[in-house]
Amino acid sequence: MTTFPGSPKLLKGGLVLIDPGSSAVLRVIALQYNPVTLSRSLKVKSLGGEGAGNRSEALRLTGPPVETFTLEAEIDATDQLEIGDATAGEVGIHPQLAALEIMIYPRSADLLANDAMAASGTLEIAPMQAPLTLFVWGKERVLPVRLTSFSITEEAFDPNLNPLRAKVSLGLRVLTVDDLGFDHKGGSLFIVHHQAKERLADRATSAALGALGLGGIP
Repeated sequence: MTTFPGSPKLLKGGLVLIDPGSSAVLRVIALQYNPVTLSRSLKVKSLGGEGAGNRSEALRLTGPPVETFTLEAEIDATDQLEIGDATAGEVGIHPQLAALEIMIYPRSADLLANDAMAASGTLEIAPMQAPLTLFVWGKERVLPVRLTSFSITEEAFDPNLNPLRAKVSLGLRVLTVDDLGFDHKGGSLFIVHHQAKERLADRATSAALGALGLGGIP
C-alpha cells in the first residue's frame, strides 16, 4: 500500500544523549509511538513568591521558571515479530527498555574504576558524570533535561518471559542556565530554546483592550 503523496512526514519525539564536552552524539532514542498527551508545568522563580515577604521586589524574576514534562510512551514488538526480526524474536523489547534505563545508570567501567581507586586508598572520588540528555519534541523544543522519574509497566511476554509490550512513564526536568551555566553545552542549548520561544511569542497577535471590556487601563 502506497502512502498518499501529500501526507506530511511524521516526526518522532525522543531523547538524544550527547557528550557535554565534545557535543558528540552518543545515542539517539526515537519513541516508537508518539505519546497522545504531553503534560508540562512551569514554576515561577521570583523574589516576590509565596512567603517571600519582599513586596518591593514583587515583580522581579530571579531566573527562568522550573519546567517539567511528563509523558507516557508505548513500546511494542508486534510489528517486529510479524516481519521475523531476529532480535525481537530472541529478547523481545529488552534492548529498547535497556536503552532508556541505561540513562540513569553510571557506566559499569566507571563503577569498577572507582572501586579500584577506593581499594588503593584514594580519599576523594569524584561523582560519575552522565551524558547530557536532550528532550526533542519537534524542532522548536530541543531541551537539556534531567530524568526525575521513570516507571515501566510490562504488559505481555513471550514463552521465555521476554517483554513484548510495555508502557514507560517518564518525568523530565528542564535544565537551565541556572543549573548548568552559560558556558556549558546544555546552557547554550537552553538559551537557544529561550530565544526561539521569544520569537514565537512575538508572532502571537495581541488582543485589543476592548476584547476584555476595557476602554483603557483605569
